Amino acid sequence: MILELADIRIAPGQQAAFDEAIQRGLTTVIANAKGFQGFKVNKGIENPERYILQIFWETLENHTVGFRESPAFAEWRAIVGPFFASPPVVEHFTLLAKSA
Repeated sequence: MILELADIRIAPGQQAAFDEAIQRGLTTVIANAKGFQGFKVNKGIENPERYILQIFWETLENHTVGFRESPAFAEWRAIVGPFFASPPVVEHFTLLAKSA
């Protein structure tokens, strides 16, 4: 399993609208992508314009090729992109260890 980690910064004062948009985009667009295995969204406490999005993929290519090169990526960005204060920083990880 691959973890996609996106550090998202949105424009101030847009939290409520972005909260709805990101959840809608995840459930209506990304959840239908091949290799999608789940997501988590965390919202900043000290910095409420910061979000950490975690998406779990079966393979790296499911995200980087299958999703990113599909029309669904443009659909996803149309939903969440207008809120971005800057482009998200996105990285991929493999699991090393976890608690029980």
